[in-house]
Amino acid sequence: MEIKEVNSNKTDFMEILLVGDEEVSMINRYLEQSTIFALYDNDILTSICAVMEIDTETVEIKNLATYPGFQNKGYASKLLDYVCNRYKEKFRTVILGTGENETTLNFYKKRGFVETRRIKNFFTDNYSHPIVENGKQLVDMIYLKKSLT
Repeated sequence: MEIKEVNSNKTDFMEILLVGDEEVSMINRYLEQSTIFALYDNDILTSICAVMEIDTETVEIKNLATYPGFQNKGYASKLLDYVCNRYKEKFRTVILGTGENETTLNFYKKRGFVETRRIKNFFTDNYSHPIVENGKQLVDMIYLKKSLT
């Protein structure tokens, strides 16, 4: 496996970014300000992570996505570990927002993230169509954080 940092031509990764965030306009809000990390296995792109610096102590994972055919094989975990290790020298905390999907929430909680707050109606207010995961429409954004120290 190889993880590459991407700082140009980020829109070339739109297809996989859409796995993690279903609307191009939402991705465009953070894409240019983010650093992209792409995980390849035998030169095949499997996962991607977009990370944005929020302030001098905090980075935010804006998108962590794995192509469906590669999910549940440890790629996202590997990429998440890499990102946390990469930023722990300069930053104290990593945060992220996600929908109320138990599978996703459990993925992050198993890796040391804890719920900190909710933004009511985020998905219904900011997306042009209903976002449905595991048969449930996403409504609120749930923020999680993890200490890097």
